[in-house]
Amino acid sequence: PPCKSKLIPIEEPRCKKCSKPVDTEEAEYCLDCFTKHHNYKKGFALWIYDENMKKSISEFKFHGRREYGDFYIEELVKRYGSEIQKINPDVLVPIPIHKSKQLQRGYNQAEILAKGIGEKLNIPVISHLLIRDRKTLPQKQLNDKERLKNLEKAFKLSEKEYLKFAEKNNKKIRKVMLVDDIYTTGSTIEACTRILLQYGIDEVYFISICIGKGY
Repeated sequence: PPCKSKLIPIEEPRCKKCSKPVDTEEAEYCLDCFTKHHNYKKGFALWIYDENMKKSISEFKFHGRREYGDFYIEELVKRYGSEIQKINPDVLVPIPIHKSKQLQRGYNQAEILAKGIGEKLNIPVISHLLIRDRKTLPQKQLNDKERLKNLEKAFKLSEKEYLKFAEKNNKKIRKVMLVDDIYTTGSTIEACTRILLQYGIDEVYFISICIGKGY
């Protein structure tokens, strides 16, 4: 509880597109969403990505603290469970990491989140619908344009996983909710969204633990 009290939840007013906080009720969108076109429909996030969350997520991602995922999942479902059910996505899809990182860490933190949310809300999870088959530079070193360029061709869709789901459930995937730990400029979510839309998926949403500040 003392740690939780230090976290800054995302409250209204917030961007109607990505969930970043905005300065006034009159501002419908953050500067990022106002100046750039994002192809996803809408996104949700729980906390501001500040120094406390930076430390927490670093422990979760790089230092084996998988149990932090239980707390994140519980809070995400508590806050956004009904919103997710309203959207009614066909599947939850974690943002993939490169296999070298998976080997190094032993897990994909986004997959832990997706499976936990899926289990609580009874939504199927396809862990490998998207594949990250190219290593990229760390995003934090790059500006917005460089970030998107860095991610072009980094992801691809697994037709095998797509068809397996379609055959098993006797329906096409129409709505996808992407799951990730941090949303900053949205370049990663945007790159994944574009791939999904190219394959005829109608709507893409995202949910993340935390998000960078709006303007």
